Amino acid sequence: MDNMVDSLNNAYDQEFVVAVANVLEAKEVFGAQKTAATDAALENFKQRWELFRVACDQAEEFVESVKQRIGSECLVDEATGSLAGKPGQAATTGLPPISAVRLEQMRKAVGWLVIEL
Repeated sequence: MDNMVDSLNNAYDQEFVVAVANVLEAKEVFGAQKTAATDAALENFKQRWELFRVACDQAEEFVESVKQRIGSECLVDEATGSLAGKPGQAATTGLPPISAVRLEQMRKAVGWLVIEL
């Protein structure tokens, strides 16, 4: 996860912002004139923008996969009655009976919790 944050941070702070600053500087120096310097600055900005978007998309995919994993784990825990890791409660050793209706209700509840994440 730290790598994902670092990648997104680098794509924004070090590359994207510098490209934006270069475009603004070129426009300030050359005004409305179209020059090789302004074209180069705009092209660099376009490339950095695409790289930043890719970094954002990767971060979003990572967050979605974590949300799905958490949702799946919560559903399995509820369906099996697993209480392991909760202070003051003993873990169950077997699978308690659970109705299909109850399982579906819990699946929907976990789905809403995942959406809220």
